[in-house]
Amino acid sequence: MSETSLPERAAAPRGALLPAGMRLRARHVYPLLGIGIALGLWQAVTTLGIVPGTEIPAMSVTVARLFHDLAAGGFWAMTGHTLAGWAAGLGIAILLGIPCGVAVGTSDLLDRAFKGTIEFLRPVPSVALVPLAILVLGTALSSQVLLASFAALWPVLLQTVYGVRHIDEVSLDTARSYRLPSRVVLGRIRVPGALPFIMTGIRISSAMSLILVVTAGLIIGSPGLGHGIDLAQQSGDYPGMYALILTTGLLGYGLNGAVVAAERRVLHWKYQASEA
Repeated sequence: MSETSLPERAAAPRGALLPAGMRLRARHVYPLLGIGIALGLWQAVTTLGIVPGTEIPAMSVTVARLFHDLAAGGFWAMTGHTLAGWAAGLGIAILLGIPCGVAVGTSDLLDRAFKGTIEFLRPVPSVALVPLAILVLGTALSSQVLLASFAALWPVLLQTVYGVRHIDEVSLDTARSYRLPSRVVLGRIRVPGALPFIMTGIRISSAMSLILVVTAGLIIGSPGLGHGIDLAQQSGDYPGMYALILTTGLLGYGLNGAVVAAERRVLHWKYQASEA
């Protein structure tokens, strides 16, 4: 054994010595294991009487109710409204946030002009816009989209600004030495270099959009899972209420997985290098 073999093995990333198939299975098994543990604890605290079953139904009761609701058309209608609001809110945030972020990130003039406005609007909670949404748009799906797009805009915008600005200076100096036009530098260096930051912003904004769509249903009665949760709570249907809450969690988990899969596809070069 050579003298360098031990340090090299010690410096290897955790799991790097495992076959690729085992690493792939571990990446999917561990999250499912965590979900199983959480569901088991839920069942235990209700079965043992730590939490009254009248307030929080047992996990088995809630899951059974969820499977029962899967056969109902109203369940899928609520889910469809929620997905439509999520997609519209996230889509508007992406269409506005990325171009505006690129513009602000590459222009010192725009940065000085809009920095104060961004810092003023960014901390405003989207729930504070509920009265405005009701006044202008009523309780239709468009109110959900307004709240969701406002909340989802800031992660995409700020991550884009940050990514465009924090480009390797060596790449920019090389572009200047070759006297490349600004549009080429933007399209070939700045935007591709900012993609990891942009995709992170999209992943955060995806969760924010879903949260605000469900919140809009709870507060203003817009169609969707949030409104269904509110109706179930008012009627005392706690198994149905928790079944819908569980649905929102599963929906968020699935949407996050879809965004992560898209991120791995867009940034395939980054993940291939990290898994090599």
